[in-house]
Amino acid sequence: MSLVRLDKVSLAYGHRPLLENVDFSIEPGEKICLLGRNGEGKSTLISLLTKEALPDSGELVFDRASKIGFLPQNLPAADARSAFEVVAEGLGDLGVWLREYHALVSMDPEKQTEAVLEQMHVLQDRIEQNDGWTFNSRITHMLKRFGIDEDAKMKSLSGGWRRRVMLARALVNEPDLLLLDEPTNHLDINTIQWLESRLSEFSGALLFISHDRAFVKRLASSIVELDRGRLSSFRGSYEDYLEDKKKQLEDEAKQNQLFDKRLSEEETWIRQGIKARRTRNEGRVRALKAMREERKARLERQGTTRLKIESSAPSGKLVVEAQGIRHVFSDGRPVIEDFSTRILRGDRIGLIGANGAGKTTLLRILLGQLEPTEGSIKLGSKLEIAYFDQLRAGLDPEKAVFDNVADGHEFVQLGGQQKHVMSYLNDFLFTSERARTPVKALSGGETNRLLLARLFAKPSNLIVMDEPTNDLDVETLELLEEKLGDYDGTLLVTSHDRDFLDQVVTSTIVFEGRGRLQEYVGGYVDWVRQTGGVLADEQSFLVPVVEQASAKPPEAITESKSAPTKTDSNPRKKLSYKLQRELDQLPKLIEQLEAELAAIHEEMADPAFFNQARDVVDGKTQSLADLEERLASSMDRWVELEEMAGGN
Repeated sequence: MSLVRLDKVSLAYGHRPLLENVDFSIEPGEKICLLGRNGEGKSTLISLLTKEALPDSGELVFDRASKIGFLPQNLPAADARSAFEVVAEGLGDLGVWLREYHALVSMDPEKQTEAVLEQMHVLQDRIEQNDGWTFNSRITHMLKRFGIDEDAKMKSLSGGWRRRVMLARALVNEPDLLLLDEPTNHLDINTIQWLESRLSEFSGALLFISHDRAFVKRLASSIVELDRGRLSSFRGSYEDYLEDKKKQLEDEAKQNQLFDKRLSEEETWIRQGIKARRTRNEGRVRALKAMREERKARLERQGTTRLKIESSAPSGKLVVEAQGIRHVFSDGRPVIEDFSTRILRGDRIGLIGANGAGKTTLLRILLGQLEPTEGSIKLGSKLEIAYFDQLRAGLDPEKAVFDNVADGHEFVQLGGQQKHVMSYLNDFLFTSERARTPVKALSGGETNRLLLARLFAKPSNLIVMDEPTNDLDVETLELLEEKLGDYDGTLLVTSHDRDFLDQVVTSTIVFEGRGRLQEYVGGYVDWVRQTGGVLADEQSFLVPVVEQASAKPPEAITESKSAPTKTDSNPRKKLSYKLQRELDQLPKLIEQLEAELAAIHEEMADPAFFNQARDVVDGKTQSLADLEERLASSMDRWVELEEMAGGN
């Protein structure tokens, strides 16, 4: 039996149909990727399945026995809630009782008054009556499995770790159907790989929205596309979908061409006037009227973004030369250690690294916008730089779209000719009405299209792009790849989209941990093939990209740390000198990291901390997230080596 079924469902916003007489069902165990252009209504369809919205007509039929989990697109607030509390929220009333009980148990014993103890007793009875201790154990187990400290506050977690918490919340009720809305947005490659691994283990049905093609290829067993209010299903892999979709569009174009030809013939017939009336073929006249209505009702496929990159005169042969670059964050953490490189005209370089590794910092240093702590930067001659900023700092949110592109002018210069700004924005799918909209009212995809329009209106011979793929649909992504492939200037790009990197770069600079940067020939796949896909050096204990090890909480570490006795069934094995030395050094390193974390937590607990400059607060927050990830990796490596020594 279907977990959920849509029968003739329609939904429109204003006069625009998002869903039109849609029939669709999700069967147990299916892994479906929902594709479609930005604004087609994919998130709206998800909101119907989560019962947050109702259709205008038609029926949604849910299997009463099935449970649905949901991972929203937006990250949860970085507030004072603990990870346990957030995950418990996925259990409804039972989650509320468990959360309250957990908070009371964690309270200082001196504050546990008679009233508090009585409240604990009431909650305990409610939890027992609803088999709540099973779910309490499930929350604890889920958080441990995801490497999350159940008492960690959301405000102390990076975006990737908060995404882990929300996935644990979606899974804790053991749903039969899991819904994911853009789960990889703004995540780094490590976290995306981790997410892929966790979802590949999920035995229930999965429906997810994603424009990350590598993610789709790994997880989807079928594709469902939302296009002009209609849902089309494609069985098989993503590559099968591309072939089938191409054939479908070709067939649709042929059918429309035949229909239009027949309509033209009928229009010619009716214009003969007297002759047509003499035939008294009223049936033919009625058929023509019906054809007119059908042609009027045909939803034309939305136009394609027309990207054109303006190239300026070539730069000098040398674009950038960096010698002995070293840079340290304000907290003393090295982000770049002794890095030298030469970038020549026509080079196409991708930067790969975890969030907070320092990719944007390196870009700013290479462009001469930031002075390195040590070393020198030499910029080449005749550089015309176009910069795509992931933080969108170049946009004025209060001004209209057209003002942000043309700075108040009516025309932009393209290829030595003037083009009206409205016509230019139309190439990027902005209607005249949307072009007059304030930037702050745009969606994420529209804002990125605006950034591309602003970027490509400026002639350049060096394009620098910092995370350009966020919020772009697949069609725009592929067109951007094509145009960048035709660009004859120099390209520097950071991205967590693995397919995008493979399509547009010819070499990579990889942040491998502890400030060490290394250059490799080829794109993402080439780097993985050459190195095995490693993002950290030996001092960071080599966490592989393909399956990032998750951290174990302190309790699990304590259990694993116990030295085996003579009665152990698995006696300790002798490690190699290198591994034994690494194992001996780990406790000291973990102690050091915990001390650094405690110092930052103490500093951030001071109310005056957040009165400092924003870059100081952001830097300290990022340092906190980085320390936690290093501590997690160190703990996990310690457990791994202890198990190796114990023969487990």
